[in-house]
Amino acid sequence: MIGLLALVTVFCSRNAPTADSPYLNLADGVKYVGMETCRSCHTDIHATYIHTGMGRSFDLATPAKSAATYGPHAIVYDTVNDLYYKPFFRDSALFILEFRLEGGDTVYKRLEKVSYIVGSGQHTNSHIVDFNGYVYQAPITYYTQEKRWDLAPGFDELNERFDRFLTAECITCHNHYPQLVEGSINKYAQMPRGIECERCHGPGEIHVREKLAGQIVDTATQIDYTIVNPRKLPRDLQMDLCQRCHLQGVAVLEDDKTFFDFKPGMPLNQVMNVFLPRFSNSSEKFIMASQADRLRLSPCYQMSEMTCLTCHNPHLSVKETGRQQYNLACQNCHTTQTCTAPAATRLAMSDDCSGCHMPKSGSTDIPHVHITDHFISKTNVSGKKTTTAANSNADFLGLQILTKDNPSPLEMAKGYIAVFDKYLASPLMLDSAKWYLDRSKAPRKKQFSTLVHYHFARKDFGAIATLAAKNDPAKEADGWTAYRIGEAMYQTQNYAQAVAFYERSLALLPYQLDFHEKLAIAYVATRQIPQAIAAFEWVLKENPKRKLALTNLGYIYVSQRRFEKGEALYDKALALDPDYEQALLNKAAVRLFRNDCTGAAPLLQRILKRNPGNSQARRALAQCGG
Repeated sequence: MIGLLALVTVFCSRNAPTADSPYLNLADGVKYVGMETCRSCHTDIHATYIHTGMGRSFDLATPAKSAATYGPHAIVYDTVNDLYYKPFFRDSALFILEFRLEGGDTVYKRLEKVSYIVGSGQHTNSHIVDFNGYVYQAPITYYTQEKRWDLAPGFDELNERFDRFLTAECITCHNHYPQLVEGSINKYAQMPRGIECERCHGPGEIHVREKLAGQIVDTATQIDYTIVNPRKLPRDLQMDLCQRCHLQGVAVLEDDKTFFDFKPGMPLNQVMNVFLPRFSNSSEKFIMASQADRLRLSPCYQMSEMTCLTCHNPHLSVKETGRQQYNLACQNCHTTQTCTAPAATRLAMSDDCSGCHMPKSGSTDIPHVHITDHFISKTNVSGKKTTTAANSNADFLGLQILTKDNPSPLEMAKGYIAVFDKYLASPLMLDSAKWYLDRSKAPRKKQFSTLVHYHFARKDFGAIATLAAKNDPAKEADGWTAYRIGEAMYQTQNYAQAVAFYERSLALLPYQLDFHEKLAIAYVATRQIPQAIAAFEWVLKENPKRKLALTNLGYIYVSQRRFEKGEALYDKALALDPDYEQALLNKAAVRLFRNDCTGAAPLLQRILKRNPGNSQARRALAQCGG
């Protein structure tokens, strides 16, 4: 086991991170000017860029943006949750209807307007709903290559319906930098409409100012350090720029960094480290956004100075880039005479080097897509790899850090915990995290948040309560750590301390709605009912589609014998989720309080139909002779 846990693989030697850079636009405070400002001088480039995958990555949900087909065939059925989804346009607005049928009758329906479509349409269109600035992924996606609607990636295993929140980690790769409301994880004050120039060139304020002042640099002979030209960057920094988003793994931010802090020309590991689980079949099966990872595995990459820009022109759509352009990149090193494939094979492929040695493949994380495998090899050729099964039957080999040499034990522990949280909730991940934590020589203060996170992942709330027993909530500097300690205090029935740490978490992350709901529940436990009501009402003012807040606020009103008001909130929760067990139980309890078994029994039977193991519902139904 120790050999497994200690496995740390790295790519290659890298430039050491440095705060020094000749690029003036990497300085703090340099402002982004927006793509329209760039367009005023670079009209020709703008005209082609807006048709690229990045230029078309994100936009309002309009008929012009959608690549999907609509009509009677456009229905998706979730067999696990017995829910149907129907997308349709009405007056140029896109909607998704979620509904359930019983005996041909519609017994439940919920209609949500789609605000944004994400994806250029080359592979997919996914859909985003916006509730007062809080954005969530909708449960269905259109897969353009197969021209089919289906559940969104991952929703087949866990359909979060309209509740999968989209954090800055997600949005900042699928879109230009939005304006995140400070203290939130998924509330945005402003949402751009596609990836813009400055994501690859850096903030343009200094560049624009100098050019307008007539300070022109002859870029044929010199580098203009007011703006980043990726082709002029050293190879490692070129790759870091591309793999900020084309190296999908599990990202762990450096202390005090955010996903908005990376700029072109910086080493990626100054802002984050990226980890990827390796399995025994990882050489054959891979996730969609793994281009940089696959390329780095290639002998061509390892034996040359090639980068992404060797083959790609980011200003030109891949659909408009001729196949010969890619093959010319191959022929910089290889001639047609060196190809050892049989003549018939070469003729069938029209001597298409890249088409043969970079075959189309599926991915393990996105269904119904066919992507170019960037692992270039003599053995990885077209026709040999067609399966795309996930890693469930493969052996886990270890966690690979993709962004630096010689990571510290604490960094590896953070990586394993993050993988457990976001990707693979296996005890192996936490065993490995513990192995590294035991070997970390970092000061205890530096390890504290990671230790709390580790015990939180294990649900060892007693260990957290012991770790934080003497801590002053007001001095906790990390919102998530304060929240985790608050939850541990609540679970160990130290409700007063739970309130103190929850309140601290909200001082640091005031728009994290989950934290408000937890605080409100702790207020109830400490008999601070007016404060609990105020907290739940604030949540519902921010986002009225929070079923937990609706149900818990309804419970408070019912406990005050304000039955009509409480039941109205239960009904609102059930209109959002007809299977929400707590709302069904609470509503049934009101019926039982009134000795109305006729009204209670159908509610309890609804619970047991979906979850026969619910003992509360079974005991309550027994009271009615059921």
